[in-house]
This record gives sequence, structure tokens and C-alpha cells, in this order.
Amino acid sequence: MFFDQDNSRFFIEIAHSQQYKKNEVVGGDAFISANIKDEDRFIAVLSDGLGSGIRANVLSSLTASMAVNYRLQHRPLESSMISIMDTLPLDSEKQIGYATCSVAEIDYNGEAHLMEFDNPDFIIFRGNKSIETRKKSIRLDTKQGERVLLESKIMLFEGDRIIMMSDGVTQSGLGLRELPKGWERPLVIDFVSDYLEKHPDVSARELSKVIMQKAIHNDLFQAKDDITCGVIYLRAPRRLLICTGPPFDPTNDPKMAQIFESYNGKKIVCGGTTAQILARELDRKIIGDGSQHVKSTLPMSAKMEGAELVTEGILTLGHLADLIHNYKEGDVIENSPAGEILRIILDSDVIDFLMGTRINEAHYDPSLPVEMEIRRNLIRRLKAVLERVFLNKVTIKYI
Repeated sequence: MFFDQDNSRFFIEIAHSQQYKKNEVVGGDAFISANIKDEDRFIAVLSDGLGSGIRANVLSSLTASMAVNYRLQHRPLESSMISIMDTLPLDSEKQIGYATCSVAEIDYNGEAHLMEFDNPDFIIFRGNKSIETRKKSIRLDTKQGERVLLESKIMLFEGDRIIMMSDGVTQSGLGLRELPKGWERPLVIDFVSDYLEKHPDVSARELSKVIMQKAIHNDLFQAKDDITCGVIYLRAPRRLLICTGPPFDPTNDPKMAQIFESYNGKKIVCGGTTAQILARELDRKIIGDGSQHVKSTLPMSAKMEGAELVTEGILTLGHLADLIHNYKEGDVIENSPAGEILRIILDSDVIDFLMGTRINEAHYDPSLPVEMEIRRNLIRRLKAVLERVFLNKVTIKYI
């Protein structure tokens, strides 16, 4: 098989959704995740800075970035948190430098190492039932006094989810008749359990958005605090094949078509010549999809049986790389062929590029923009940005 499509190993999806406090232009919460490919290890950190706005943003961003970097270096959690607390700048009024912190570290064996420091407790779901972990209390002596760190370890399995929240979630609706003490953890568990029973395959991205939107609803659509929800989901990987460029040797056209046809996942074709080869070899028709795209600088997309989308090649993929590089969680995706590809990528975990290596002389036309990249370098750039921004597993196969 040209691509390794063994689905026995689960994929770890990490996503978050966030709403700033009413009238604030930046968030006081920070969520950072990282994939350590050499160690098959994932790290996710959620931090909530003291107060709101710029000051809270500095505190939470510093805390989250330091926590990730320390764990990348395998530094012990206790000394890491002491260093973080001793490094935070002091608040001018309260004379404390304070930010909460939750850290989840997971490997592909399912072993999870969890750390909680003053954030709402993690919620772990197996199916639509929540499970609890045994927690160890660790006392930390910092310049700001004694603090308590909660540490736990658990073995996770395919289908399990971890939910991380700032107190903007659990305190949403505080004071309302229906929620006099806010949306407390047991109520969040009941809500998520009911949602998972109805939507058992919901993605981490969508579930985090659902929880965040419910918290905003509790606040009568005017967030009283920064609201952040992160979700980690262990599941079978969703695969996407992006086929671009004709094979170097035309005698390999049937092989490209066979790989495309047998691929177990969604498929996109980028490039007119590539689409014509596949249509010829598979006896398919290419038809315009009639979409009205706002991004008029890109050629229109088309449809072909067996493909989610057919687009132009180099220009569209170059613009896609720019969209991914600049993407922020919650952004509205533009209406263009590149935007359509991005929407499909957001619902995919493993991205496989099948790249033909025949040179298209049009790409060397001096009248084209200087920043035009040849296909090989562009696909490498896409691989790097997909792995960095979305934590996708990306492979490139040449033909």
C-alpha cells in the first residue's frame, strides 16, 4: 500500500475555543499545545491570568509558554511551577504575580500525565460517562508563599476525552436564579454527557465550541470573564489525500489513479493537468461546481466523482499555505477554493500529499509573481505549517 493506512493507532486531536471578556480586545486566558514528534508526545496548557485584558494576557501567555517549554525539556513539574511563579511580573495593586495553569501531557500509548494549579478540575469522559483520577497534592514554596499543585496519571483509550476549562466556564451565569453558584463542574459534566450521548463522534474542535457557547449563553451573551475551553480527543484518525502534479513518467499515470481510487479517506485534486489524468484513467468527468467565490484572484474550483474538490494547483496551494499560517482559532474562513480546502483540513487529522514531479514550464514564466514557488518547495512549506498550526500528521509521497 502506497500510504500507511493502519488505523489501529488512535489520533490525538487537541482544540480549544475562546471568548474574551465583554469589552476586552485581548484575552486573559492562554491555550498552547505542542506535538513532540520525535517522542510521540503531546502537550496542552491552559492558563488564566490575574484580572483581564493586556495584563492578564501577559501573565497567562508567559505561564503557558514557560510550562510548555519546561515540559519539552522534561523538567519536573514542581520546579517548573516554582520557576514560573517566581518569574511572573507583580501586579501593581495587589503585589502578586498570579496565573493559573493546567497541563496535560499524553503519548500515543495513551498514558496521560495531568497537572492542575488553581484551574477548574479536568473532566475526563469515557464514552459519555465521566471518570475521576486519583490526585496527588504537591506543596510548592514560592516567593509569593505556599501553593498546592495537583498531579495525576491515567491510562486513556480510544474514544476518551479530556476537557480543560478556565473559571470563565464554571462561573458563567453566576448569580442568576437558575445558576446561583455558576455553571458548576457537575452541571458541566451533565451537559457534556447529554451532548456526547446524542453526538458520540463530535470532534474536539466542535465540542470545545459547544461548551464555550453554552457558557456565553449562561452569561446572557455578554461574557463576564474570559471563557476558554480546551478538549483533547483520542480517536481513529480522519485521513485526507491531496493529489497534485502529474507523475514524472507518464507511464505512472495509471499508478497515480490507482492510488487515488484506493485511498481510504477524503480526497482533493489540486491542478488541472492532474485532474485530467485522473479523469482519463478513471473514466470520470470534471464539471464546474458553480460556486461563487469572493476570492476572485484564484481560478474556480470544480467537481469530479471520488473527490471532495478539484482546484487549480500552485496558486491555490500557495494561498492555502498563507491561510493556514495566519489562522487563529475561531477565524471566519474566506470563501475561496483555498478556503474550501482549509475547511476540509480542519476536519482531518492525517494529511497525505501525493505529488507528481513533472515540471510545469508555466511555473517559470518570468511574468508570474516573484513569490511563486515551485511545487516541491510549496508542499514542504505546507507540511511544516500544517504540523505546527494544526498538529496534523503529514506525509509526502513522490511519483
